[in-house]
Amino acid sequence: MPAAPPRRIEDYALIGNMLSAALVGRDGSMDWLCLPRFDSPACFAALLGDERHGRWRVAPAAIEVQVSRRYLADSAVLETRFQTATGVVTLTDFMPRNDEDPAHVDVVRIVAGVEGEVEMQFDLTVRFAHGCTVPWVQRKDYGLGMVAGPDAIELHADLPLEGRGMSTRARFTVRAGDRVPMTLAYHPSNRRPHFVDDREESLERTVLWWHDWVSRATLPPMPPAWRGAVVRSLITLKLLTYAPTGAIVAAPTTSLPEAIGGPRNWDYRYCWVRDSALTLYALLNAGYREEAQHWRQWLMRAVAGSPNQLQIMYGIGGERWLPEYELPWLPGFEGSRPVRVGNGAAGQMQIDVYGELMDTLHAARCAELQPNAEGWSMQKSLLAHLETVWREPDQGIWETRGPARAYTHSRLMAWVAFDRAVAAVEHHGRDGPVEHWREVRDAIHADICAHGFDPTLGTFVQYYGGQSLDAGLLLMPQVGFLPATDPRVAGTIAAIERGLMQNGLVQRYSTGATDDGVGGQEGAFLACSFWLADAYVLAGRHRDAVALFERLLGLCNDVGLLSEEYDMQAGRQLGNFPQAFSHIGLINTAHNLATAQGPARQRAARSAPGGRAQKV
Repeated sequence: MPAAPPRRIEDYALIGNMLSAALVGRDGSMDWLCLPRFDSPACFAALLGDERHGRWRVAPAAIEVQVSRRYLADSAVLETRFQTATGVVTLTDFMPRNDEDPAHVDVVRIVAGVEGEVEMQFDLTVRFAHGCTVPWVQRKDYGLGMVAGPDAIELHADLPLEGRGMSTRARFTVRAGDRVPMTLAYHPSNRRPHFVDDREESLERTVLWWHDWVSRATLPPMPPAWRGAVVRSLITLKLLTYAPTGAIVAAPTTSLPEAIGGPRNWDYRYCWVRDSALTLYALLNAGYREEAQHWRQWLMRAVAGSPNQLQIMYGIGGERWLPEYELPWLPGFEGSRPVRVGNGAAGQMQIDVYGELMDTLHAARCAELQPNAEGWSMQKSLLAHLETVWREPDQGIWETRGPARAYTHSRLMAWVAFDRAVAAVEHHGRDGPVEHWREVRDAIHADICAHGFDPTLGTFVQYYGGQSLDAGLLLMPQVGFLPATDPRVAGTIAAIERGLMQNGLVQRYSTGATDDGVGGQEGAFLACSFWLADAYVLAGRHRDAVALFERLLGLCNDVGLLSEEYDMQAGRQLGNFPQAFSHIGLINTAHNLATAQGPARQRAARSAPGGRAQKV
């Protein structure tokens, strides 16, 4: 098989089954797969190394191959088309849903002959424990059995398999009309292998399930290109959902770099509280109330406990212990080291999470999701704790690993927490010391205006006493702190346009002026660019909002996926992929533009503290 060309992050597509997910390259190589859960150790880790670290490649043996790919309409089933000098084949990849036993996960690949005949090559290298453990392999009447420690995989494939160099290979010819199915079936090694369904029937069921799920979406009228991007983003958000708990991971990958060759490589296979409110609005805006309800329920279970132990992120089961360590045997994506597992930021203090949690539960009340009586008692306890700590320095929304500071965004979200508590009493009949909460809310508002705004620069700044800019402050009008037409907000938008925009996209903060404790460069943060488009909508700059939104749509890869960041100089995606936060931004901004009464307006329909948040 010819060597694959240098990879880019956007060369990959995502398949999954709401238990785990895999990344498949344009060259037919499945380079990332964690089994049986999103956060399990990878058995294919070539994404962060090479074929020695695990992959499953099925592709023509020819050197000259033309490749195109697509998702079968409104589904998560990927079809890659290979055209060679002798014929055309398609490779269909998907992961069947499994509602009965989350410990069993299947990956199905079907090669189909379209024209002529094509010689194909099969190359399978399984490496458990993030690409380092070679399994014991045995031949079976259906293919192969592979086991190492707690993990076992069965390969079901009627192919002339050969063991070579601790890998399994095969060559086979596909002619027009032929269909060659193959399945990789995971099970815990202490349990018996499970029955593998007929692959053609499984494919049909999978496509029908996705079509039915997409048909439930209720989207406002919008241009077809926008609608297609929103639907693909919703499917991606669903693929990043762990069905047994309702959790939504930030991304299915770890350590894809924010700058090629740099150290900013993090594990995103966890769930961030900071994403929760925008996630809930995205689901509700699209009509997915059941998914919103499950997400809210997961969130309530995860954060339950002592208010002073609220974390910024949790595992997909609600786990709190997410220790960070490095995998020295993996060289990283294009040499970007270190490769990390776990996330040390889980132990950081970030004041903003209290506001984001309260805003999420406020949105749930407004949407009349199933009430949770115990939830309100917990929220009151969180507010009592927040009142004692909101003035303390923290690490901020961007999880800096430098010195703690008085971040303006953190205090902004503390204001949101008390503002939503006031609304809960005034508009939803909850009990509580509303007069006291109003006083605390107004005191935070005054503190931010006095210390977070630099009158000489005409902008709100990243932290008190500093002059750095922070794109997180674009959320001020969205959360209702000040209207987008307020001169201070308008000045902040203008300052961000001048200081944080590069080639039309927004960076998170002024990296040159902020000691974030990590160093290195990063690309433009795509969610922040969507926030700027939302701010444009609220400021009445509709034409600017549309132009920015359509530019962002143009950054999606050929199958509609976005990573965390984008390098405008190199013209490539950066960071973990696909990124839920980017796709959430796409969904919400499209809704705002299409209706001019999306979550930004619904959350910000007030011009002063104490105003009314409208119903979702």
